[in-house]
Amino acid sequence: MFPLLKIIQGGMGIGVSNWRLAQAVSRLGQLGVVSGTALDQVVVRRLSDGDDGGHMRRGFDAFPFPEMARRIWHEYFQPAGKTAEAPYPKLPMHQRSDSRKLTELLMVSNFVEVFLARQGHLNKVGVNFLEKVQLPHLASIYGAMLAGVGYVLMGAGIPLHIPGVLDHFAAGKPAEYKLTVSGAPADQDTMLRFDPRDYAEGPVPELDRPRFLAIVSSNTLATTMLRRATGTVDGLIIESPAAGGHNAPPRGKTALDASGQPVYGERDRVDLGELRRLGVPFWLAGGYGSAEKLQEALDQGAQGVQVGTAFAFSEESGLRQDLKRILVTQAARGMAKVFTDPLASPTGFPFKVAQLEGTYSDAGVAAARTRVCDLGYLREAYWTHDGQIAYRCAAEPVETYVAKGGKLEDTVGRKCLCNALLANIGHQRIRRDSVVEPPLVTVGDEVNHVAAFLPEGAERYSAADVVESLLGGGACSLISQSLPG
Repeated sequence: MFPLLKIIQGGMGIGVSNWRLAQAVSRLGQLGVVSGTALDQVVVRRLSDGDDGGHMRRGFDAFPFPEMARRIWHEYFQPAGKTAEAPYPKLPMHQRSDSRKLTELLMVSNFVEVFLARQGHLNKVGVNFLEKVQLPHLASIYGAMLAGVGYVLMGAGIPLHIPGVLDHFAAGKPAEYKLTVSGAPADQDTMLRFDPRDYAEGPVPELDRPRFLAIVSSNTLATTMLRRATGTVDGLIIESPAAGGHNAPPRGKTALDASGQPVYGERDRVDLGELRRLGVPFWLAGGYGSAEKLQEALDQGAQGVQVGTAFAFSEESGLRQDLKRILVTQAARGMAKVFTDPLASPTGFPFKVAQLEGTYSDAGVAAARTRVCDLGYLREAYWTHDGQIAYRCAAEPVETYVAKGGKLEDTVGRKCLCNALLANIGHQRIRRDSVVEPPLVTVGDEVNHVAAFLPEGAERYSAADVVESLLGGGACSLISQSLPG
């Protein structure tokens, strides 16, 4: 059912798992995955920078609704690229009812990223979304499906309705997704809706239904997904607290260790025997970035592993070169440090942060940043006293958040991940007085192990180096299988 998919490349951050990385991994017969988070921002900023290499142009030219692509291209493309000091275009923040222009931008952006990742080979490509970033889901998924995405992966929540969305879009039908709204009455309609017929320039195209992989952290959630999802869950990715990015909170009352990190215990361990009895393929994630750990996963009945951090520092990833060099150098010396921050994310989930001087992990840098929320992907939807849906973010100005009914204590230590993650890939916002948004790098606990992928005498490594190392030298034979002719 899943030929050769021993390795799933993680769908990391905003633009770290870009089309180049996903293409490189899929060329090798494994599953390359693009990050679908904030792709509208990423594509607009690439266009503003002049579309180096003409790759966006290729993707736009292939989009099946040419008038839609033309509108967006003319709106945002700057042939000479913006100056270094100029700000990027400011997009409206997403709402339950987005403007048509913003919805079209989501569709085209996701199409372009998946289309480019699929070029040059015949293998499948996946796209990863965060369930908590709900507002862009429907248009983003449809755009990825227009490009022939083979897998949709989703975690950071309970994505029960996504399998049904995939079924509906494959059949050319409208789909809906329930927006989580704090304080909304139980009988209140909070559904997000998308109808392909409203956007198609001609007959609605027939689409293949991608396989759906749910990213979960417990046996309970795995069982819930299989029993209650609105359609077929084709597989599970079991993510441990060692993985980078957002981690599931510890089960039960949260306790912190002496350094202030959440303590995970026996209740947070997954029973693999129980998992095997569910009868669906599964992959293990978080600390499985070595040939030995891959074999261990296979021996325990897993289909394979999902690996993120190792690929994040490969040459093909979208992470800024200066950040890669610093962390790979630290890793080679065994000196890279990661802190599982229980407060950083506005979502309230623990978030893993590389400790790097001059980045948002630096207390001085964090204190100097003026709080602002102008991207809004991690905002919480809430029900107002006058019966409306509004939005708030624990990382926005404190007085603003509290005025919206948020709790003062929920603002302590919160960081603007949206802007920081865009800064990680070189698309940082430039504000008044030339203030530049700082990066905040997220990696897994085993970041120091990435040095093992460096070829002898080298200071950098490729995605192929990672795949070959994980498979014990088998990457070269897979390349010939994945290319035509």
